[in-house]
Amino acid sequence: MKTKIKFLAVVIGAAFLFVSATSSYQLGDSVSDFSLKNVDGKMVALSDFKSAKGAIVIFDCNTCPYSRAYNDRIVGLNKKFASQGFPVIAINPNDPQQSPGDSFEEMAAQAKSKHYDFPYLVDASQEVAKAFGASNTPHVFVLKKEGNEFKVAYIGTIDNNTRDASAASKKYVEDAVNALLQNKPVPTAKTKAIGCGIKWKNS
Repeated sequence: MKTKIKFLAVVIGAAFLFVSATSSYQLGDSVSDFSLKNVDGKMVALSDFKSAKGAIVIFDCNTCPYSRAYNDRIVGLNKKFASQGFPVIAINPNDPQQSPGDSFEEMAAQAKSKHYDFPYLVDASQEVAKAFGASNTPHVFVLKKEGNEFKVAYIGTIDNNTRDASAASKKYVEDAVNALLQNKPVPTAKTKAIGCGIKWKNS
């Protein structure tokens, strides 16, 4: 009997760990506040954006070819939408031990050279990326603010042409934010994130 109880406890514990490990934000979910270090050394929290209508949270990095291809478009998204209440918040979740080009120093250098006018935060513990369920760089989560809560309204890629921005026929993030600004449903709420896999820490 004791053996059965112990076995059951192990099974329940394993199931709990599995659910915890695989749980992530889905469309419509409220996002928990987070506070991460920006490249200027200051802490930035989601709750700091009190007057925002939402946010364009992008898990990104320095080193991925896909991230580099989308870099100018990410800068463009902030220039277009920050003044309308949807600022870009970029977060680098990569483990610098595995990807030295994604160290805090390299992040600061990139932000300076690319003239970032939005936060570029380091997710040193990788807990924020795990909470969102981010898997790639870049991986976008458009959030809509409702009251004091930020809710997930879009998950996925930026557009449908990594190589050539001018050839993109579907601009998913722009379409999502434009729809939210007009209080309309997001036309395409979820797409597959295209990019490099996040460099997770060795367990």
